[in-house]
Order: sequence, then structure tokens, then C-alpha cells
Amino acid sequence: MKISLGKWLLPLYTVMALIFLMVPIVYTFVFSFNDSLKSNITWRGFTFDKWLNVCQVQNGAVCEAFGNSILIGVVATVAATTLGTMIAIALVRYRFRFRSQTSLLLFLPMATPEVVLGAGLAAQFLSLGVPKDMSTIILAHTMFCISFVVVTVKARVASLDPALEEAGRDLYGSATQVFARITFPLLLPGILAAALLSFALSFDDFIITNFNSGAVTTFPKYIYVSAARGIPAEANVIASAVFIFALVIVVTAQVSRAAKEKRLAKLG
Repeated sequence: MKISLGKWLLPLYTVMALIFLMVPIVYTFVFSFNDSLKSNITWRGFTFDKWLNVCQVQNGAVCEAFGNSILIGVVATVAATTLGTMIAIALVRYRFRFRSQTSLLLFLPMATPEVVLGAGLAAQFLSLGVPKDMSTIILAHTMFCISFVVVTVKARVASLDPALEEAGRDLYGSATQVFARITFPLLLPGILAAALLSFALSFDDFIITNFNSGAVTTFPKYIYVSAARGIPAEANVIASAVFIFALVIVVTAQVSRAAKEKRLAKLG
């Protein structure tokens, strides 16, 4: 009996990689139910108290940090998505001096190590006399998120057929009407993808935030500080809730897409 090594090796590698990726997530979820005290390193027993009283640890410090991360992420995402979308449209649709140089410079924040970027921003804020607070975090996050938005939306703009916009203008649509009714709806999937990516990057960032946050505590910063004495179970609760929420969004989107394709197939 001839055995194909590739036939078994690839599935085995896939299963091992999936297990490797899922172990930290499973650990986080399981230990969110741990009846821990000050430390959440060893298992002491099963309880729902951590989920029911998530904001009571350390006078609500974990929830305050989580709220700060949500607020910073939303504001930075809106600003970066708005500016990045306009830059992406300008780079694809218009010709101007230093266009190629501008496109190249937009990649620098993506290629620069975060520790260098964070230290450079901190030095700039210090030299300008700007106090480090939530506004400096939002500025820093907006700056590095713009590059990701431009790259994502730029690809979407480049794929659009200019004939669709020309048809709108031929039907006596103004520039505003053509953009609102044709261009923007076609760009919307790319814009939403860029916004979700920006929010994920902002919410997850620690290095740049740590350089420019001052006394403000975000969720990643809270996790880092708490890790020395054992991350409290309440932090595991919030992390598990975020993962479940993201999983629900992905599954819902996939189910809706499959249902839409099925309806279109029936109509066709």
C-alpha cells in the first residue's frame, strides 16, 4: 500500500497550526471563569462572578482602560478613514507634483518599527510642549492608521471602472451626486475594511501608546502592567467578550453573504 507523505503532512500541519493558534484563546476564555483572588495564574474553581462583576476589580480600572481603548479606537478610526480615503482617491485619480514621492512616504509608518515611531512621536510632543494625554494617543494612532487605510482603499479605487462614473455624468449628475450615488457605494466595502483594520490596530497597540499616553491607561497597557502580578480574571472576561463579539460579526457576515449569493443564484 503506497502512502503519500504530502497527503497526510499538510492536514497534520494545518491541525497543529490551528491548535497552536487556539491554545492562548482557549486559555483566556477558560480562566475568565476562574475563582481567582489577586492572581489568575492557577486554577482555583469555576465561577460566573467575574463575568457578572467585571467592573468591580480595582475600582473599575479594567473597564476604564477598556473604555479608553474603545474611545481612542473609534476617534482614530474615523479620522484615519476619512483622511486616508481622500488621500487614496487623490493618489489614484489625480496627477500632481511629487505624487509618487507622496505614495512612497505613506508606506514609511508601515515599515518603521513601532518602537522607533513611538519614541519619535514622544520626542516631537515633548519638544512642542504638548502634554501627553488621550489626545496625543489619538494623534499617534491616526497617523499610523492612515497608511493602512490608504493602501486598502487605494486598491479599491484602482479597481473601479471609470465608465460607471462617466455614465452618471452623462445622465446630468453633478459631481456630488455621482460621488454619493456611484463612487461612494462602490468604495464602501474597501472603506469598511480599512476602518475595521484601523480599529483593530488602534485597539491592540501597546508600544506607540506606551510612549505617548502619559497617565492614560488603555486596555493593552493595563494588561502589560498587570502581567507582573498575574492578569486578573476580569481582563480575561473582556478579552473573551471581544473575541466572541468579533466571531459573531464574522459568522454573521459570512452567513449573510452566502444567503445573498444563494438568492442571486436563484434569480439567475
